[in-house]
Amino acid sequence: MPILFDHQRQIFHLSNSQISYVIGIEKDKFITHRYFGRSLPFYTGSNELQRIDRGFATNPDLSDRTFSLNALPLETSTQGTGDHRIGNYQIRRENGANVTSFSYKSYTISSGKPTLEGLPSLRGEQAETLAILLVDDVQRLEMVLNYTLYKDYPVVTRSVRFLNRGKEKVFIENAGSMLLDLTRTDFDMLTLNGSHTNEATIGRQALHEGIQKIESSRGTSSPQHQPFLALMDSTTNEFQGEVYAFHLIYSGNFTAQVEVEQYGSSRVQLGIQPETFEWCLEPNASFQTPEAVISYSDAGLNGMSQTFHALYQKELIPVQWKDQERPILVNTWEANYFDFHEADLLQQAEVAKDTGIELFVLDDGWFGQRNDDTSSLGDWFENREKLPQGIAGLAEKIQQKGLKFGLWFEPEMISENSRLFESHPDWVLQVPDYPKTEGRRQLVLDLSQTVVQEYLIEMLDSYLSTGKIDYIKWDMNRHLTEVGSFAFPAYQQKEIYHRYVLGLYRVLEVITTKYPNCLFENCSSGGGRFDPGMMYYMAQTWTSDNTDALCRSKIQYGYSLLYPPIMMGAHVSPVPNHQVGRRTSLHTRGLIAMSGNFGYEMALTHLPADEQKEIREQITFYKKHRSLFQFGKFYRLQSADDFFATAWLFTNDEEAIVIYFNGLARPAVPVKYVKTRYLEEQAIFKNTATGTLVSGAELNQAGITIPRIKEDFSTLLFHWKKI
Repeated sequence: MPILFDHQRQIFHLSNSQISYVIGIEKDKFITHRYFGRSLPFYTGSNELQRIDRGFATNPDLSDRTFSLNALPLETSTQGTGDHRIGNYQIRRENGANVTSFSYKSYTISSGKPTLEGLPSLRGEQAETLAILLVDDVQRLEMVLNYTLYKDYPVVTRSVRFLNRGKEKVFIENAGSMLLDLTRTDFDMLTLNGSHTNEATIGRQALHEGIQKIESSRGTSSPQHQPFLALMDSTTNEFQGEVYAFHLIYSGNFTAQVEVEQYGSSRVQLGIQPETFEWCLEPNASFQTPEAVISYSDAGLNGMSQTFHALYQKELIPVQWKDQERPILVNTWEANYFDFHEADLLQQAEVAKDTGIELFVLDDGWFGQRNDDTSSLGDWFENREKLPQGIAGLAEKIQQKGLKFGLWFEPEMISENSRLFESHPDWVLQVPDYPKTEGRRQLVLDLSQTVVQEYLIEMLDSYLSTGKIDYIKWDMNRHLTEVGSFAFPAYQQKEIYHRYVLGLYRVLEVITTKYPNCLFENCSSGGGRFDPGMMYYMAQTWTSDNTDALCRSKIQYGYSLLYPPIMMGAHVSPVPNHQVGRRTSLHTRGLIAMSGNFGYEMALTHLPADEQKEIREQITFYKKHRSLFQFGKFYRLQSADDFFATAWLFTNDEEAIVIYFNGLARPAVPVKYVKTRYLEEQAIFKNTATGTLVSGAELNQAGITIPRIKEDFSTLLFHWKKI
């Protein structure tokens, strides 16, 4: 797993058994991109840079008219000196000038992977890191380009660190995490798009001339766009073809974009969204960008997903949860909403325990005067009318039944109708002279303020220190507006979006470090902030507020491009479904939920005996195969067709399960076979339903027959044990 520097050719070669990433230094100044793809045994520069004396081109070297920044494949942009493509940074001096001239100075290669101050990032004991130092001698500014190469993954991570060694402050107007010029344009671009309750819709389009961009300016990564894009061949599918994927470890405003430029290259850039960002960099201060993850697959989208699944499970989420089984939970929200009493909850817990559920989660409505969504956020004291013995008393009774206890919080929010707002109206995001816009009848706390961070840390600590809480669902149910802070001067107001995210990360870092054995679940009205930045602190995410089985089959399929099923909270909920009104069978709802992080969200006490029996059977089955569902390899076998039919595979060294969701029944149904594709070819598998023996090769190549199904939303399960 070496990172090598060829002094004669001025070439860095980052390579492992799967990939090579090659960087060049041109004219002792500019950092160029030379190659990224399958591993090369060595690199000699056969794809030498093309030099042409182009009209209308500027030339930084007066003696060489064939050398132009506007056509050079770069690893970082320049500013105001001839590279007119999208930039990865922008710096403004106090005098208003926005020109810089960074030149290569030196490099270091070190074992392992350094952490990023104040930011989540991947771990990396089995890795090497290259740091390339660039210097602007006029302003005495430094830019450090960081690259980490992993030993066992086809992955390079990138970030940038800016340092001000001068005597004047400067203003960073754009702080991108990575830029990469790929010398071809015949790509399709893949993104994950959507909305609240309709997250992770797969978008694919051919690149066209100009800029194509996704972004968020909502204060969070958002359900509208995942901070991710991939470039791939037009023939790439789930099973074959090249994929270059880019993912940002950040939970705030972001930009992910590609520019197809005039001379046949595609410039990829990811980072903080610049229109809502600025940072005053004082003398002797530094600024660190979020980390970007770059991966390569020559085995299609499933190959890309296998990399992200393993990487994030082993190197991103909290260490203590990477190999720990997750409990089957029941959440009270769709059963009770705000209307409950301790006696009701204890009765529900008794039924939950009888069915085999392991974790009881009390959702919204337990605090202040919270009888609807119009009040009390910020007033995190128990409602003693609902809970006469408080949270500690309820938790103790739940745990005496043999269940773990979990609790819902929405720490970042505040209701105007609350004691906290009456006491601290200055703790809210706001700007002078304008009204504060509510969302869901709530405002947003100003997490850029240290005093607000300390309040949240103290509040959460007061509950967790009792030792009664095993799980926290951390919610965030609106986006940011009037993003300003009374705690900072006028020239720093554009820093508040980013300072909010840094404040959130600080709170999470303190709390999750102090209570590592509490399982935290990230939520933002479902997938509104489902991103790698949050996964660094919380091992799982509530995937969507939409629990309908058909919708979830699509949403979970989309998110599985990046995240393994164990990270995706998935619950069996009542029918008709509360979001779309659809009726699906308990069998189908169970199998779709088992394809994520399994749980229930319904009034178990109101179910007829036959449904309670079926739930017990589902839970027994899931526990028996929990290791497969949570830690096995997951492959997509069929993307949703026009009738919403889709299929996926779980497999490990002992067994395999295929789940086929039929979607809508249809007339004149065609012959249908699903190939497993990824089983060990020489192995023999026993069908647990029929006892039939079959080779992995046959299941992979011939497939399994899908019978005719005369029912909407039916789901089939095929299970084999390896002999």
